[in-house]
Amino acid sequence: MATTPGTPRLLRAMNDRAALDLLLSQGPLSRTTLGHLTGLSKPTASQLLARLEAANLVRASGTTAGRPGPNAQLYEINGNAAYVAGLDVTPTRIRSAIADLTGKVVGRYELPTPGRSAKGTVERVVKAIEGAAGEAGLNRENLHRVSIGTPGGFDPTTGRLRYATHLPGWHAPHLLEELAAAIAVPLEVENDVNLAAVAERQVGHARDSENFVLLWGEEGIGAAIVVNGRLHRGATGGAGEVAFLPLPGTPLVRNVGRNNAGGFQELAGGEPVLALARANGIKARTPEAAIAAALQTPGAGDTVLAEFAHRLAVGLAAIVAVVDPELIVLAGGVITAGGERLRGLVQDELADLAVPRPRLLMTAITLDPVLSGALQSALTTTRDEIFDTASSPPHS
Repeated sequence: MATTPGTPRLLRAMNDRAALDLLLSQGPLSRTTLGHLTGLSKPTASQLLARLEAANLVRASGTTAGRPGPNAQLYEINGNAAYVAGLDVTPTRIRSAIADLTGKVVGRYELPTPGRSAKGTVERVVKAIEGAAGEAGLNRENLHRVSIGTPGGFDPTTGRLRYATHLPGWHAPHLLEELAAAIAVPLEVENDVNLAAVAERQVGHARDSENFVLLWGEEGIGAAIVVNGRLHRGATGGAGEVAFLPLPGTPLVRNVGRNNAGGFQELAGGEPVLALARANGIKARTPEAAIAAALQTPGAGDTVLAEFAHRLAVGLAAIVAVVDPELIVLAGGVITAGGERLRGLVQDELADLAVPRPRLLMTAITLDPVLSGALQSALTTTRDEIFDTASSPPHS
């Protein structure tokens, strides 16, 4: 018979989870402070900490200092209780990182993959994971979960990657099963822009937003859509693949899946941005460099930024008309290269093109948002599993 609500065992489990969440969000706390924040008495807080120490989830971490009276013992989450891996996959490289249970990154690795063939995908993923684990002094067997971000999306009905024909080696019919077998720990694979939105929701501007859109602009244009606090993936994982969105000012692209192109991509993707800059006399090797150079080039640069902002706003107006988000986060190297000046131009232009007026902010995640989101996603699931298992009351 399961334990009924309100019993001492269930209340202890609830208190344990609340304490773990506080230690995770606020850092080392003393028994007194933890008791105050949870509303527990000192004896009850002491018993709670003893349970969590015995479960290897909490450890002593020094004492308070510089205050009147005796120093108090501080406690913190034991980061060594679990480790997760995150991967950010692009056509030219796989970037990986390992984080402990607190979220501290303890190992990084980057595997260049230029000109790779469609073979060897599983081996490359394993090598990237083991590279980061090795830097952290760990083995792959120490990991509790792996989260991988890729362009496109895996169709939940077929398990195959869609909307990313430019990513060789990731379209095999049984790739997910092969990856799971080779990695041998729980695995999740998610769209890269969706993971950037996860990072923004966890540690960025969208922490208090239940409905927001993240627009990603690098070589390709993409979006992540969060509705009522949950990622909206769509029936085939294609929600947010706005590169294919037909828009005014561009020729209508047919067979978009085969061509891997569409209206918004042809308007504001990497190559069109480079062409725009060159047409105005600004020479750069990458679209990101072109936008950065435009900021430093009066006259021609102003024209480039205004036109780029207009193109972004045209696409956003279509998205806003359907989703009506409270917040839009601008992300990706090409867009963020324009900084606050570009953001302001997009905001003004969007106000003329759309009835809803969402807030528009540049991303707060500056260091690999996709990798950060992969780690955050893996950590959220791992913490829930470990914290709930350690604190859940036994059945009788």
